[in-house]
Amino acid sequence: LHTLPHSPLLGKVLRGAKRMLSSSTSPLHLALCCVTLLSLHFCAAVPTSKVGFGYRLVSIEQNRNGGGLIGHLQLKQRTSAYGPDIPHLRLFVKHETQDRLRVHITDAEEGRWEVPYNLLPREQPPPLGSKASRSPSTASEYAGDQLIFSYTSDPFTFAVKRKANGQTLFDSSCRTIVFKDQYLEISTHLPKTASLYGLGENTQPGGIRLRPSDPYTIYTTDISAINLNSDLYGSHPVYMDLRNEGGEAAAHAVLLLNSNGMDVLYTGTALTYKVIGGVLDFYFFPGPSPLAVVDQYTALIGRPAPMPYWALGFHQCRWGYKNLSVVEGVVEGYKKARIPLDVIWNDDDHMDAAKDFTLDPVNYPRPKLLDFLSRIHSQGMKYIVLIDPGIAVNSSYGVYQRGMAKDVFIKYEGKPYLAQVWPGPVYFPDYLNPNGVAWWVDEISRFHELVPVDGLWIDMNEASNFCTGRCELPVNHSCPVPGSKTPWICCLDCKNITNTRWDDPPYKINASGSQAPLGSKTIATSATHYGGILEYNAHSLYGFSQAIATHEALQGLQGKRPFILSRSTFVGSGAYAAHWTGDNKGNWVNLRYSISTVLNFGLFGMPMVGSDICGFYPAPTEELCNRWIQLGAFYPFSRDHANFASPRQELYVWDSVAKSARNALGMRYKLLPYLYTLNYEAHTSGAPMARPVFFSFPNFTASYGLSTQFLLGSSVMVSPVLNKAKTKVKAMFPPGTWYNLFDMTKAVISKDERYITLDAPLNEINVHVYQNTILPMQRGGMISKEARATPFTLIVSFPFGAAEGDARGSVYVDDDERPEMKLVDGEASCIEFYASLREKTTVTVWSQVEMGRFSLQKGLLIEKVRVLGVQGSGQALVIEVDGEPSADGSGAYLAETSPMHQEKVEGGNSRSSTVVEVAGLSLPLGKKFSMTWKMGING
Repeated sequence: LHTLPHSPLLGKVLRGAKRMLSSSTSPLHLALCCVTLLSLHFCAAVPTSKVGFGYRLVSIEQNRNGGGLIGHLQLKQRTSAYGPDIPHLRLFVKHETQDRLRVHITDAEEGRWEVPYNLLPREQPPPLGSKASRSPSTASEYAGDQLIFSYTSDPFTFAVKRKANGQTLFDSSCRTIVFKDQYLEISTHLPKTASLYGLGENTQPGGIRLRPSDPYTIYTTDISAINLNSDLYGSHPVYMDLRNEGGEAAAHAVLLLNSNGMDVLYTGTALTYKVIGGVLDFYFFPGPSPLAVVDQYTALIGRPAPMPYWALGFHQCRWGYKNLSVVEGVVEGYKKARIPLDVIWNDDDHMDAAKDFTLDPVNYPRPKLLDFLSRIHSQGMKYIVLIDPGIAVNSSYGVYQRGMAKDVFIKYEGKPYLAQVWPGPVYFPDYLNPNGVAWWVDEISRFHELVPVDGLWIDMNEASNFCTGRCELPVNHSCPVPGSKTPWICCLDCKNITNTRWDDPPYKINASGSQAPLGSKTIATSATHYGGILEYNAHSLYGFSQAIATHEALQGLQGKRPFILSRSTFVGSGAYAAHWTGDNKGNWVNLRYSISTVLNFGLFGMPMVGSDICGFYPAPTEELCNRWIQLGAFYPFSRDHANFASPRQELYVWDSVAKSARNALGMRYKLLPYLYTLNYEAHTSGAPMARPVFFSFPNFTASYGLSTQFLLGSSVMVSPVLNKAKTKVKAMFPPGTWYNLFDMTKAVISKDERYITLDAPLNEINVHVYQNTILPMQRGGMISKEARATPFTLIVSFPFGAAEGDARGSVYVDDDERPEMKLVDGEASCIEFYASLREKTTVTVWSQVEMGRFSLQKGLLIEKVRVLGVQGSGQALVIEVDGEPSADGSGAYLAETSPMHQEKVEGGNSRSSTVVEVAGLSLPLGKKFSMTWKMGING
C-alpha cells in the first residue's frame, strides 16, 4: 500500500488497515478486511489501469462575465496508452438554472468538437482564454439552489451533492480522469441501492432497470433491435438514478452531452464512461421526483414535439404493399372489420426504383393515388410515406441533379462519399450544411406538390450503408443487380479504410456488440461534413440533423403541425420527431422487450414511441398477435408494421385478433382525450405519456424494476399478457383501489407488494384506473376525427367504500393543426376537474375552465359523470353552470346504482361500494359547472 501514489482516500485505507492489524489475530480475517477496504478506496488511489494519472487543479476563479467558475488543470504524468494526454484542461462550472448544474471540461489551448450549438441550442461556455476575476476562489464548494459542486485539487476530482441533505449524486474520485484526443475516461461512485435507468438505445432483456455488468455502448447503428445489449439506432448518454433512503425516494439525472461513440461500464457500485472524442460536458438535474427530472432534462434539450390528434389513432403499414389497389384493400378491410384506423402508410413500395420523392408510375400512378387520398382525407384519414437519406446516383434523377448542383453531399477526399442503400449507389445529404438543409426543404416541398402526404417517415438514418469503406462504381457488373432478391448485398467495389486514426481509433468501443469497426455498414468515419466536420465526431447526429431539417420543411409547407417518425435519434430528437423501436421479431420475448424500450424513450424526452405491433418479422402466431394488439393499443404510438417476407398480419386477418383489436383499440379511442392531454403535458413539461410505475409511486420500491406493466399518465395501469398460452396475468399494484376500465364494477384493492392474479381471456387486456382520478373519456369511433366530436363522460374514482375522498383530472382540447400547442383564446381550452366525497354522503363534482371559447365553438359537451367507490344510492341532485342553476342539466338524472365487487383484494376488505352515474347531461365543456348530490346509506 505504501508504494502507491498518495491520496487522501489512500490514507483512509492505511489507517483502516492499521486498526485491523492491531485488533485481529486471524490471517483470513485480515485478508478479507483488506480486500474490503481496497474495494472501497483502491480505485481512487491508483491510475486508471495505467491509462492516465489524472490532473491537478492549479487555479480556480470566478468567471468575470456570465458567472460560474473557471479552473485550469495540469496533467500529472504522461502515458502513451490510447494516444498522448492533453496537458492542460479548462474547467468551467456553472449553475445554469436553479435546477441544472453544468460541468464542462475541455482542452485549455485548442477548441475541440462539441455537439453544435445551432443544432442543440444551449448556453455556451466562455471562450478559451477568457479572463476570470483577479481573486482566486478559496472555497472548495460552489453551491446553487439545489446542488453543490465540490472538488479536490490533487488529483483533481469533483463531486455533486444535493444541497437539502448532502447526499452525493456524482463522485469522480473513484478513478483518475483521463483526457486524450481520442480517449476520455471518467467514473463515479454509486451506492449499491441506486436504481439506474436510461443509457440507450438498446434492447434490455433484464427490463428497464440497468443491470450491472451488462454492456452499454452508445453509437447509432443499424442492427436489428433483436440484438440484445447492443448499440442500436439512437444515442442517449443520459441516466436517471433513483434512490430510496429511509423510506423517501429521490431521483436525479446525469447527461454527458457528447456525440462521439462511447462505452459506459456499470458495475453496481461505479459507472465509468470511456469516450472516443469530444469533451466532458456534464449536466446534472436534481429532481427530486422522476417527473421533475424529466421536466428539467427536457427544459435543456427541448420539449417533446406536439403531435396532431390523428397521430394518436391507429396506424397500419407494411413493407410489401406492391400497388395502390392493395393499400385500398387494406383500408377497406379495416372498415369492414369495424376496427379503428386513422393512418395508412407506405414503406418504399410507392417509389420509382426506391428513389426518394418519386412515385412508381405503374403501381402508384399519381392520378389514382390523388383520387385515393382525396377520398380518405375527406373522411379524416391520413397518409404517410417513407424516405431514406440515401439519394440515388442517377444523372437523370432531378433530386440528384439539384443536390449535385448545390454541393450538398457528405465528402470523402473531396468527392461525394459513395454508398449503397435500396436504390443502389447513393450519396448522403449533409444536414449540417445550410445548403443541404435548404435543398432538403425544397425537395420535400416539391414532393408535397406531387403527393399531399400528411407526414414523413425518415428511416435508415444512422446512416445505414450496405457497404463498408471506400467504394467505387463497378466496371464489370451492374449495381444494383437487376432483379436481385437481395438488394442489401453490397454490389459496389469497396476497400476497407484502416489508414487513419478516425477509421481505426486507438480505443475500440464495443460497436455492434463485437468491437466492429466504426465505419462498418455506415459512412466512413474519416468522411467530412460541411466545414470539415469529421463523420467520426458527427456520426450519431445524422438522424437528429435530418429530423430537424424535415421538421423545418413540413412546418413550412402549410403552417401545420408536422408529424415525423425517425429511426435514428439523439439527445433532443423528441422536439422534432416520434420514434419506433425498429426491426423487432414476432415472438414473445420481443413483445416483452418492447415495454422497456418504450419506457426508456419517455425518459429520453421522446414520449411518442411504440414498437411494430405483431413484430416486423417473421410470421407471428395468431395468439401472439392477439396479445400484441392488446398491448400495442396502449403504446403512445400504435402501429402494425411487417416485413415483405412475412405473411399478411393486418388486424382483420384473424377473427380472434380482430375481436381483440376492436376491444383494445375501442378503449384507446375512448381514451383519446386523455392521451391528447398527456401529449400536451409532454410538450409543456416533458412528462412521458407511458411511464414506469415508480413515476407515480416513487416510494413503492417493488416497482423499481417492474418492466411488465406501465402507466399511461399518472393513473392508468396497463397489465398485458406477455407469455404464451396464458389466460391469467400476475400484476403488481401500488396500495390503493384500482378500477377495471372495461368493467367499472370490478376493483382491485391492493395492500402491499404482492402480485395479484387477474383473469385475462384471449381477447381481453387488464387496464385499471387508480383512485383519486377523474378520467375524461368519449364515446370512441372508427376514426379520431369522429371520436373527438362525441360527448364526454367523466370517470370519477374514489377509494373503494371510503367515507372521505378527493379526485382530480384535466382535459386539453385545441385545433391540432396549429404548429404550437399552447393555450390561446379561441384556439384551445384547458379544463380542470375536481371531485370530493364527504362523510360518506355528499358528493360534489366541479370544473374550472381556462379559455373555454374554443370548446364552446366546437360544441363539446359532457353527457355523463360516473362515480366509482361510493356507498349507497344517489338522491337530491343539484347542478349549476357558471354559478347558476342549469337548464343544461334539466334532463339529468341519477341512474340506478350498480353494485361493485372486489375483483381482487389483498389483506381482506368487507366494505361495499357502488357505481353512481349522472346521465342525461348536456353540460358545455367550456363552461365551469358544479353538481352535488347525497348518497343514501342503506342499513
